[in-house]
Amino acid sequence: MLVLDNEMLLELNISNFAIIDRLALRFNPGFNALTGETGAGKSIIIDAMGAMLGEKIGAEFVRHGADRARVEGFFEVKLNLSDERFVRLLELMEKHELFDDAGRPTQLENGEKPRLHLSLCRELSSTGRTICRVNGSTVKQEILREIGQALIDIHGQTEHISLLRVSEHLELLDQYAGVISQRHKLAELVGQLRTLRKETLSLQHDERELVRRTELLRFQVEDIDQVALQPGEEEELLKERQIQNSAEKISTIAERTYRVLYQGYEEEEGSGYTASASRTAKGRGGNTTSKGRSVQEALSEVETLLNELIQYEAEFSKYSETVQEVRYRLEDVAHAVREFRDRVEHDPKRLEEIEERLDLIRVLKRKYGANIAEILKFRKEAAEELDKIEHSSERLAELQTQETKLLDKIGALAAKLSEARHKSGTKLAAEVVAALQDLKLMRAKFVVNLNRSEDPEGVPVKNEKGEIRRYAFDGRGIDRVEFYVSLNPGEPPKPLQKVASGGETSRLMLALKSILAAADAIPTLIFDEVDVGVGGRSGQVVGEKLWQLTNQAEHQVICITHLPQIAAFGDAHYNIVKQVKDERTSTSVIELMETQRIEELAAMLGGLPVTETKRLNALEMLRDIGEWKDKARAAKDHSPNHNGHITGTIEPISKTQLQFQS
Repeated sequence: MLVLDNEMLLELNISNFAIIDRLALRFNPGFNALTGETGAGKSIIIDAMGAMLGEKIGAEFVRHGADRARVEGFFEVKLNLSDERFVRLLELMEKHELFDDAGRPTQLENGEKPRLHLSLCRELSSTGRTICRVNGSTVKQEILREIGQALIDIHGQTEHISLLRVSEHLELLDQYAGVISQRHKLAELVGQLRTLRKETLSLQHDERELVRRTELLRFQVEDIDQVALQPGEEEELLKERQIQNSAEKISTIAERTYRVLYQGYEEEEGSGYTASASRTAKGRGGNTTSKGRSVQEALSEVETLLNELIQYEAEFSKYSETVQEVRYRLEDVAHAVREFRDRVEHDPKRLEEIEERLDLIRVLKRKYGANIAEILKFRKEAAEELDKIEHSSERLAELQTQETKLLDKIGALAAKLSEARHKSGTKLAAEVVAALQDLKLMRAKFVVNLNRSEDPEGVPVKNEKGEIRRYAFDGRGIDRVEFYVSLNPGEPPKPLQKVASGGETSRLMLALKSILAAADAIPTLIFDEVDVGVGGRSGQVVGEKLWQLTNQAEHQVICITHLPQIAAFGDAHYNIVKQVKDERTSTSVIELMETQRIEELAAMLGGLPVTETKRLNALEMLRDIGEWKDKARAAKDHSPNHNGHITGTIEPISKTQLQFQS
């Protein structure tokens, strides 16, 4: 069994979709071949995948008699976090909170690529209502489509052919040319330039508007400065106001507390406070007094009495120490209360000042912020903006100088990037033409078209004549890239979107994918009707190129084919069968074991009935392809770019096994 450690569509579940009742497919990570009779439902499986990826689809696809159709796919993707496509995918999922319980994948310490597990689901009701889900969370259809485009490319249905999207051409060329890191540097410089130009634009506003803005800012700064706010001032004022409003009560409480602790007093009639009149116990030499004593005096007497008891019971020494410690602590309390009592003095004038100050703060809070910290922050920002406006002429000159330097840097880097693209574009075109010739498109032409647009506000770059010209630019440089192709003799190359449909287009896509696969991050490639108009000899080449997409570029490939030469390259082979039971038509898919696969390939080679000769031909084809694969793997193992992901081989069955099993 062939095992590849790559990203893939793990499983596809379809229910009540067209003539499919229930279908569960588990795919191989390598090359998956799907075969079957015409009309068995192969295209319906592709339609179902399109629905799962967010394509427009109508209620006519709901199986007759069912309330709803459902298509769900489960994926495991190894993430190259330096690839912009996957960065956008993660940003999109994070924005809409679509990660599963494992959370957002992060770079692993051992250098391995992190893995992302996710599911895409589409439900379609018989009324036409559709529900889209990612990892179980409901999303809009366009979100499902955008995520799906990063995971699967369906070739044969133009809505999902990424190579037909002109916006992808520059991305693919840069990946092929290996200039992504240079482009990131360029994008950083362009970001700096945009920030600088934004500031310049704000300083170049209408003059009267700037005057009005200046007056407002100056008023706001002076308005705040007049109050001379201090951080934490409001809290201190509120505390002081509370003390002033309760000064008499505070003084009374503090005075009585101090007298109880330190001076002692006689109970005052109607005071509401109880004076503790200490009495000397009878028989201990003390007399009951009418004058109150302080707590300190009472504790001193207790301490003395305990010291007398120590000569009779040593254990009382620890109680004496406890009383002594309490007395010292209460002495500190008494001093603190006395200090507070002396400090508190009712001052109507000070209370009035506090109220006025708090009123000023309340006014500023209504204008500039919820608290003093926010008001001071507002003042700082207003002062900074005012300073910029008042010194705008000097700042504008400084910004202009910075812009000129940045434009020169961007122009120099964009020119180098453009030169690398031109060289790689020529090489890419030659490789694609060679691949098309392998696929029997002998007169095909392919052109990587790079264009620039002059712009007086653009970056300075030398043209082919050595003249300094200014060109329009963005974060990707000054080039606009589009692939052109001609598949018929005498026809000039035209944009990729306008080439012929059908088998020629499929082969063109295959040729491009075989060259660009290493640069393309989309994990799963699906080819439908790639063999239209292709004969047996060409089919062998098509099969080789499809399988190399899994071996060299580590894509997962799913291919629906009518050619045994292509199907024989499959690492897994599935047979699509249409059945009629109880007057209902349904489609099922069976993963073929080795003997079953021989039977299917033999039938594809020579039709029914399957004879021994046809079986031997099928077996020989599998053996030849198995040997070819072994050589291809060995070549990869010895390649300096080999990453060691592929292990194992396909073991074709022997003639003896075939004869015995048949």
